[in-house]
Amino acid sequence: MLKVCVLATSSAGNCTFVGSERTRILIDAGLSRREIMERLAAIGESADQLDAIFITHEHSDHTCGLPALARKFSRMTVFLTHLTAPTIDWNGKLPERIECYQAGTSITVGDLEIQSFTIPHDAIDPVGFTVCSRGMKAGIAMDLGYLPDSVKWHLRGSHWLLLESNHDLDMLKVGPYPWSVKQRVMGRRGHLSNDVVSDFILQDLDGEVQTLLLGHLSEQNNHPEIARVVAQQALDSRRCRTQLVVAEPRRQSAAFVVA
Repeated sequence: MLKVCVLATSSAGNCTFVGSERTRILIDAGLSRREIMERLAAIGESADQLDAIFITHEHSDHTCGLPALARKFSRMTVFLTHLTAPTIDWNGKLPERIECYQAGTSITVGDLEIQSFTIPHDAIDPVGFTVCSRGMKAGIAMDLGYLPDSVKWHLRGSHWLLLESNHDLDMLKVGPYPWSVKQRVMGRRGHLSNDVVSDFILQDLDGEVQTLLLGHLSEQNNHPEIARVVAQQALDSRRCRTQLVVAEPRRQSAAFVVA
């Protein structure tokens, strides 16, 4: 089985825990070290038992807690792509264990197999991940402007899926952001809208998905209930039994058991 918990998902911070019977990892570390430790403790986990951290890209809402966490818990290995690693400010001291890899590489940590894949976002070398153990698969695709076929292919067969549903297009257009930022968010290297997620559910969502968790909701240009209604209507049209969960900004999700 896999145990999965979204410790945070928003522009204020992103961090996801994935664990098996023998192995525990984080995807991103966009909270302070203290917050990560507290949120892990809330689900019965401890930061000093983490085996690795995988970083999707260099933006601060995915990495701000990484240097302090890596210094404190030196048994962890930090995994970043070759292009992402030089962009991290380590405050003068590299972690004791750091591994760089090419996007697209599959990496084994304990009894977890982590597959990286390239995603379209305005970062140096952004990636998403799937995590597999004993036939169970969790997929994580955040911070991407659209869903190319390559990303859809990697997400197939996921039993638990964390997918970005960043903005409501109408709210974004009339919202407070400058037009240049709105163009970035709507662009092909920006963020997914609720409507794009709905289209993905209607056309491409794998029937294996037990739980679909929508994340990285904008606090200015979206609302949890809007994201929920749009996605649920698509699920109902497909007659899917998939559990839909919307991760609210700045709040930790429940812990999910994928079995």
